Amino acid sequence: MKIDKYISVFNLGLQNTFVYRWNYFLRALFGLIPLAGTVFLWAAIFKERGGGLHGYDYGSMIYYYLLAILVSNLVTPTEDEWQIAADIREGQINSLLTKPMSYLAYRFSIFMSGRLVYTFVTLPPIALIFLYFRHYIALPEHALTYLFACISLVMAALMQFFITYSLAMMAFWILEISTIVFIVYSFEYFLGGQMFPIDIMPSGIQAVMKWLPFYYELFCPIAIFLGRLQGAQLAQALAIQTGWLLLTWAAARAMWKRGLGHYQAVGG
Repeated sequence: MKIDKYISVFNLGLQNTFVYRWNYFLRALFGLIPLAGTVFLWAAIFKERGGGLHGYDYGSMIYYYLLAILVSNLVTPTEDEWQIAADIREGQINSLLTKPMSYLAYRFSIFMSGRLVYTFVTLPPIALIFLYFRHYIALPEHALTYLFACISLVMAALMQFFITYSLAMMAFWILEISTIVFIVYSFEYFLGGQMFPIDIMPSGIQAVMKWLPFYYELFCPIAIFLGRLQGAQLAQALAIQTGWLLLTWAAARAMWKRGLGHYQAVGG
């Protein structure tokens, strides 16, 4: 059965990813170093201001960055775009084209297995950081908050995968995709909430950013978990995120179809 093939791919992805578990652990560990700089930076900012900033105080700002680290580790693809681009450049997709499985589903199975292993390996250092800053942590009171945050988190992971997949499809036309990838990732870092919470920006800028996909790749699930999106704003955010999820999925499929047509034409 076709489902058995994808389970086999998932298991293979688990085995391959576990080979690099120490790389993931060290990457996650050293990835926490910027948090130290963030702590000192915002401590200086709030000390200078002598008050809060758009509903954030020092403790809630640190809590935001803790959640940003956690969400980023849960949803962000790890080198998937380079692996897909390598499959295209080196002709590895030829062997997959003859098999009764979708390349998108094949890569998604590998993405899921990679996320599972990466999460398993990186959670211990993240848990220690949360433990150290435990006095800043305030968990939501309502069960629905957890539900909506999880829904948004899953959609954020899917969006990031589809965007990564679409970027990798550029390898059908150009030899090196690194420049395009770094440009898009720079926008994600700045506009997605990793550098600072989106809702400390002026309201006019926020209104524009809410219609961009980057807002929903990281910031949205965090804002829901923190209770900063509620009621009509929450419903609107989930609706827009769903729309972007469908658009990125459609773009991923369209890029594969057009790229495959170009690949077969060039390959004869």
